[in-house]
Formats: sequence, C-alpha cells, structure tokens
Amino acid sequence: MNQFASLPLSPLLLQGVQALGYDAMTPVQAESLPAILDGRDVIAQAPTGSGKTAAFGLGLLHRLDPALIRTQALVLCPTRELADQVARQLRKLAVGIPNLKVLTLCGGLPLAPQLSSLAAHDPQVVVGTPGRIQELMRKKALHLGGVRLLVLDEADRMLDMGFEEAIREIIGRVPKDRQSLLFSATFAEGVREIGRSALRDALEVTVESSVQQQADIEQRFYEVDPARKQTTLAGLLLEQRAESCVVFCNTRRDVDEVAGSLAHFGFSALALHGEMEQRDREEVLVLFSNRSCNVLVASDVAARGLDIEDLAVVVNYDVPSDADTYVHRIGRTGRAGRSGLALTLCTPRELPRTAVIEERLGQPLRWQRAAAAAPKARSAPAAAMATLRIDAGKTDKLRPGDILGALTGDTGLPGSAIGKINIFATRSYVAIARAQAAQALQRLSSGKIKGRSFRVRKI
Repeated sequence: MNQFASLPLSPLLLQGVQALGYDAMTPVQAESLPAILDGRDVIAQAPTGSGKTAAFGLGLLHRLDPALIRTQALVLCPTRELADQVARQLRKLAVGIPNLKVLTLCGGLPLAPQLSSLAAHDPQVVVGTPGRIQELMRKKALHLGGVRLLVLDEADRMLDMGFEEAIREIIGRVPKDRQSLLFSATFAEGVREIGRSALRDALEVTVESSVQQQADIEQRFYEVDPARKQTTLAGLLLEQRAESCVVFCNTRRDVDEVAGSLAHFGFSALALHGEMEQRDREEVLVLFSNRSCNVLVASDVAARGLDIEDLAVVVNYDVPSDADTYVHRIGRTGRAGRSGLALTLCTPRELPRTAVIEERLGQPLRWQRAAAAAPKARSAPAAAMATLRIDAGKTDKLRPGDILGALTGDTGLPGSAIGKINIFATRSYVAIARAQAAQALQRLSSGKIKGRSFRVRKI
C-alpha cells in the first residue's frame, strides 16, 4: 500500500494531506515515512521535487504536542528561499492543527523582529538557516532543550556553504534522545560523517534521480576550447531562442563573468550566487520567474529553492564535479510532462567527468559540434517582459488587485499587458509587456495606488 491513508496519521494530518491533493506516496515517502512515524532516524538521498518535504513534514507534525508551547522540531536548510518553501508546506500540512506556530529564522533579515517573535512565545516548529539559528541560540533567545525531532534538509549544500561548524554546534545543543532525519541530494563523505555523528541506527533510503524520468530531456554534449566557451554558449542560446534558461557554473566568479558576457550579446541575463545580498537574490528570482530575464546564470547552491515550472533549457557551462549534481541540474527541465533540453559544454580537461556521467546514465552520451560562427554584440532577443518596482508592500497593506486596478482602471493598460505581481514586506514588483513598460511607469508614477503616491521605477 502506498496510499497516505494506510499510514498511522491522525485525522488532523490527513486533512492537511487531502488539502494539498496528495493521494499516493512518492518513492521517498513510501520508503521513509513508516520508519519516521515509528520514531526511527533516517538518512535519505533524494533530489528536489521528490516529495521529501512532506516526508519529514508529516513526521515532525506527527510528533508534535500543539498544546505544549516550546520548540519541539527544528529544520535546518541551506538558504532562505528553501526555508521559506519548507515553512509554507509545513503550514499547509498543518492546516487542521489549531494554534500551531511555525517560525522561519534566516540570515539576511533584520534580527529584531525575530527576537521579538521568540520573546512573545516559543514556536513549536522552527525552520531556518544554520548561521542564524546558531546566532539566536548563542543569544539564548532560541531554546532548543525541548526539540524532539531535528531535520537536516539538503545537507550536502549546507556543507558546501561552510555551515559544518554551525551544524555541529546546533546538534550538540539539542537533546540526545531526539529523532534525527537527514536529507541530501548526494551522499558525499562529509554528509556521511555528519550522519554518523548526528543519527543513531539510521535507516538508509536512496531514491535515485530517475534516469527514466529524464527520457523526455534531450541531452547534448559539446567539446569546446576554453577560449571559445563564452561565445559558444551565446551561439547555442541564440540558436535555441528559449524564453527561459538556466546556465549552471561551478564557481561564483564564472557566474558573474558569464552573466556579463551574455549581457554583452544582448541577452536579458542575470547572475545568482550565494554571496549576493538576500534582497538582491530575491529580486533576481522575481525577474526570472516573471519573464523579465530570460537567462539565469547560477551556482548550484543559489539555485536551490528555485521553482520555475516551465524551464525550456538547462545549460552546464562547466561539467559538474559528480554525476548526481548533473542529474539534479538537468532535472529542472522537462517537468510536468513537458520535454526539455540539457546542453553541456566540456573542455578537454573536463572529459574524465563525462565518463562518470555516462556510467550513471547507463547509455552513451550524445556529442555534437557547436556552431562555429560567433554571435554579434546585442544580437539576442530581449525578454518579453519588463519589471517595475514599487516602494510599498505588505506593511502598506498593498495587494495585487490594488496594483492591477491602478494600471488598468480608467482606460489604462489592457489586462493582457500585465504579468506576475509579487508583493514583499516593503516593496512590490509588477511585470509589464516590454513595449508598454514606459506607459505603465508613467501611469503609476503620476497616479496613485489605493489613494497614495509611491516611488516607482523600472529595474
């Protein structure tokens, strides 16, 4: 039986499962959930999109006592984006549980509001990044003495980001008799070492990034001279003319260089890496998801939490250092029954890495020659949309309908010219068809939203 109803879940949790439309369990859920609900430690290798959040989410909610006002579950994530994503799903799963406080505690945000929330009363569930959890723990603002379940989500990326010392300190502060769950896309030695120190008699679960699922992803490999790598990339992207593409680089320096090179050729390209300020990362993700940027150049760490449904092309500017990372990267295209395309540029010194990928896939790689002609500067098509930023948000009680009304009311812009609207605490973003962006900017700058004037600019 792989139905959620076959598990010993309370009616309140089944209500959350039904609210999310879940019925049959995914492989990682079917293999890990019975052991998790039984209180056993689990170490699981599972890629993003495999259903792991619901697996550990149901496990931790199953163990909670909602009437007990103390922190009973702690989930550590590598980035704020992933922590926000996890917290949202936990709240949805817990829709039937009254008075449950799930608090997100991440770096890159002001400390004072987090201290105030902790001072009001302890949350039952904390989701956060290791650095901020460590900071609040040291300030004695976050009390971990009542933790019953500890989750390390995407442990490999937390180690890549240098969080090992913080993770070990946090593990040392939570009760020894807790239950521990570790989820990772890869089982590198550092992950196994953390697992050995944090988990006891753990069940090991491995859910492969399904090669079968990638049957709809066309994979092409190109051997290139290092000196021609950037022009080859631009030529391939011009050939594809994809509306939405992610280019993965192995280093932060390459991310910045490649984004600059693509901008030179006229692509709406933006960089995304872990050393950027949180606000800047959020803005880049908004622009990419609302089609104001058609190429996102990213590091693996920064791309965690990236949730774009219709991604046409994935490019490996560098061959990944291991086969699991390759499979994880290309799995971001060809989702939801769509076909996808994965292109990999390979310099002669990177060839040994492709042999490992070939072995992992169990089939020969498809090698092709890249177009010889280099593209001309500014020859790429512009992104379909442009974005306006409004210096007002949730704290100003601004809603998407308010922005839409200000743009379309009284013979304003047609609704078809307006795309995605994102509202944050103190700022909002609205995507406008590129040809009408100037008109939209003039309308919002000279007019009012909800009877008030706000600063608006095109970004």
